[in-house]
Amino acid sequence: MQMPRRKFLRFATTATALFASTYNSRAQTQSIKSGGPPRRSARERLEGALTRIADPKGEGSRTCLTVYSETARAAADAADARARAGIALGPLDGAIVSIKDLFDVAGEPTRAGSTILVSAAPAKADALVVRRLRAAGSVIIAKTNMVEFAFSGIGANPHYGTPGNPADRTRVPGGSTSGGVVAVADGMCEIAVGSDTGGSTRVPAALCGLVGYKPSKWRVPTDGAFPLSYTLDSIGPIARSVAECAATDAILADAEQWTVEPAPLQGLRLGIPQGLPLQGLDQTVTGRFSEATKELSRIGARLSDEEVPLFDDMVRANSKGGFAVSESYSIHRDWLATRASEYDPFILARIEAGRLISAADYITLVRTRAALVHAMDARLSDLDALVLPTCPIVAPTIAEVSTSEGFAAKNGLVLRNTAFVNFFDLCAISLPLPRAGGLPVGLMLVGRNSQDRKLFRIAAAIERVLST
Repeated sequence: MQMPRRKFLRFATTATALFASTYNSRAQTQSIKSGGPPRRSARERLEGALTRIADPKGEGSRTCLTVYSETARAAADAADARARAGIALGPLDGAIVSIKDLFDVAGEPTRAGSTILVSAAPAKADALVVRRLRAAGSVIIAKTNMVEFAFSGIGANPHYGTPGNPADRTRVPGGSTSGGVVAVADGMCEIAVGSDTGGSTRVPAALCGLVGYKPSKWRVPTDGAFPLSYTLDSIGPIARSVAECAATDAILADAEQWTVEPAPLQGLRLGIPQGLPLQGLDQTVTGRFSEATKELSRIGARLSDEEVPLFDDMVRANSKGGFAVSESYSIHRDWLATRASEYDPFILARIEAGRLISAADYITLVRTRAALVHAMDARLSDLDALVLPTCPIVAPTIAEVSTSEGFAAKNGLVLRNTAFVNFFDLCAISLPLPRAGGLPVGLMLVGRNSQDRKLFRIAAAIERVLST
């Protein structure tokens, strides 16, 4: 006999509530065991974040391009109501989350940090990752500023302003998820979700002293995210801790939630890639990286210098321009013919370089990359992770990147160590190194494709060492 629809819905709701209540009890137990203070309500935390966004003395106007005050309040109140009922949708239920300006939100244009798309047709549906965040109970507070069309690691945007780096407001925050990283650092949200095509979650995290994650590309769908490179685009979080990034990553990937247990560091095989990744490090990065590797060796990790000629193979493969240049040109070709003057000139120059890449060159690049991805996976098979500086330099000043020459030089540097992760289809995380009041420096850990959870466990262990 078929159960009546109304009775079935009551049964389903009760079952869901019972499961969520059990999940929430476990989460509360873990919170008590951690010895941390009781968490304030979602509404209280949201109002504090909204106040910081609205502060005329802060970076809010340059950081948050759209603020969802009323829908966020409704979502926060719903999360608090669930908490009072002993129900939780997961670890991000009630978390204050921002999303990069390139994600679709139903009913509004997707600007992608540009002025060209301000009057574009509104999105018909939320991006898939946005839907997953909402279903997990996240409180989406704002769309954050970004480099126009995500095509730079610097973080500058001439249309909406450049958010100042929280460590030094005269410096860039890094990009392209520039608004997201400043939003987290300045308390305008707790977690930022951005994209990473060549380092755009890890570079800003490194330059601003936070944690940024780039997953194995296949794990998180890019549906509803304005593309830079169909081949390289990934979606990941920026947050203050490895645990927050891991929890967010699981939601974005629609994977089973888990508790990150730090991996044993004794005997961990960490390779330090020699050659290009260690060339031209500035004094601050050199000193911090050296201290970190000495500490990892002291506690028992097995660090080894690794020659990786595949990096040189990648440089040769990209000599005609690479995936981002060729694929972005195909995306923007029609606009370039009629609206080129509306682009950030530095971004325009990068996109227009794709005009010179032939179909034959692109096909060769695709086939070469496939072989190099396979070779890199085999090269890393005897290591648990690579360890290297996320960026070879600290955050440049806004003045230093105000000219085309300065922009090109600094942009190439900040992306140099991160971009190979996307090209070789790997996963990676940037951790902040202790800085004693100086400018932030990031430590990047790189894992093989599909070993995301292993990498999170290694990162959690190293995070614990670095924070003591």
